[in-house]
Amino acid sequence: MALVQSNLRGALLSLAAFAVYATHDVVVKFLGESYSAFQIIFFSGLLGFPLVTVMLMGDRTDGNLIPRHPGWTMLRTVSAVLTGIGGFYAFSVLPLAQCYAIFFAMPILITLLAIPILGERIGLRRGVAIVVGLVGVVIVLRPGTVELNLGHLAALSAATTGAMTSVIIRKIGNDERPILLMLYPMVANFAVAGMALPFVYLPMPVVHFGLLALMSVLSVAAGLLIIAAYRTAPAIIVAPMQYSQMLWAVLYGWLFFGEGLDLYTGLGAAVIIASGIYIVLREGQPAVSENRPVLENRSRFETGVFPRISLIMRLFDRRRARD
Repeated sequence: MALVQSNLRGALLSLAAFAVYATHDVVVKFLGESYSAFQIIFFSGLLGFPLVTVMLMGDRTDGNLIPRHPGWTMLRTVSAVLTGIGGFYAFSVLPLAQCYAIFFAMPILITLLAIPILGERIGLRRGVAIVVGLVGVVIVLRPGTVELNLGHLAALSAATTGAMTSVIIRKIGNDERPILLMLYPMVANFAVAGMALPFVYLPMPVVHFGLLALMSVLSVAAGLLIIAAYRTAPAIIVAPMQYSQMLWAVLYGWLFFGEGLDLYTGLGAAVIIASGIYIVLREGQPAVSENRPVLENRSRFETGVFPRISLIMRLFDRRRARD
């Protein structure tokens, strides 16, 4: 009975977290209608630095900020920057439901990338699930039927590079200091967006700066809820809850942006979600996967303006172990 209650509490916490994340994405989309993704990333990253600074001050692990795996760290940093730019831009030009449908392909892409990077072995069942998920992506995009634009490319790019960052974390995360892996993408995002800012900057009223601050608050709140969920229930319970964002995307898209859910997006999203859930369930069996790359990916697609949940949890775990 206690286990059931714990799992239920973890599921509810994660559902709340993804509701908050969806609200965060509404703010991103609203601001993206007026401002460049670079401008949004620059100021949201600036507001996120105090949190990382506090974490850095509290990290008493011996060492420096020089990575032990510079090549992988650089690749992950570049991937995180591209994920943030692509994800924020996609939200600004595509319907929310279509963005989520494409982003939901991340578990499929993580599983594929884990083969060469982690040496993951994929059996027939997960192989079929991957193919089915990719078919779902094609249904959402329906090339040849509708004109694909830069927003679709940005969403696909964000899903791919987001998957890359997750797999790299699985490869080097145990060797590198969590604070180092948090700091590099944030600094790189801030630098890249800062260099682009003079060419895209538009004056922002105080209300819009307040929305940027709200984005940071929502990110922190959602992150804390996700951490609490993973502390309460196993990943196999928490991970599938991310797909609840599609419900919020449909509601928010209709309520704030006059968007509807077309047949192909709904059908493709259902196929992708079914594939992703099956992959999660298969990874939950110890005999199937040693690396569990999807289940151990505890963050949404990484934007680089807020630390990954898995890294925050690892930092807390190391601190608790020392204490």
